[in-house]
Amino acid sequence: MFTGIVEEVGFVFSKLKNSMVIQASENFSDVKLGDSINVSGVCLTVVEKTDCAFSVDLADETLKKTNLDLLIQGDRVNLERALTPVSRLGGHYVQGHVDDVGKVMKISGKSVDRIISIKAPENLLPYIVRKGFISVNGVSLTIVSADGDDFSFTLIPFSAENTNLGSITVGDHVNLEVDIMAKYIERIIDKKRGI
Repeated sequence: MFTGIVEEVGFVFSKLKNSMVIQASENFSDVKLGDSINVSGVCLTVVEKTDCAFSVDLADETLKKTNLDLLIQGDRVNLERALTPVSRLGGHYVQGHVDDVGKVMKISGKSVDRIISIKAPENLLPYIVRKGFISVNGVSLTIVSADGDDFSFTLIPFSAENTNLGSITVGDHVNLEVDIMAKYIERIIDKKRGI
């Protein structure tokens, strides 16, 4: 489980079809084999490590459901280690289980007023509501508007500078994870209705 509060931005050091090496700072030197790391919204397991890098395996299902297959050497990735029992929860519950990929449709405004509009896949639309939570590339965000199949969020300067969201451009594909609580509520209601 994660919070969506990015600890740092790492870089893709190398990538093969089903594995990737990520370069990180000394902050991640305590990462151990088997640890879960949120990599741009995707929960991945550390399978090898050095002082400044770690390796992860990429399952075919992960590559189908995320934008990780589009990454190349040098691309920036958001990194967050898993919660511990004493961690503060500054964002919202983020599992790192990407639901689907969205597409950046529009970027408007500057600095504090930068608004990013994303086209979401139809299967996620019921869970995207104004003032609700969403994880975009692993970053916990509040939805500003939800119109049709697009939603938008405000990208504050801190998040632009400390995550890979500051470098996204129109046409980029981003990993989306909707709020797990909304999915649980839907499931409970469906059960009560006999669906």
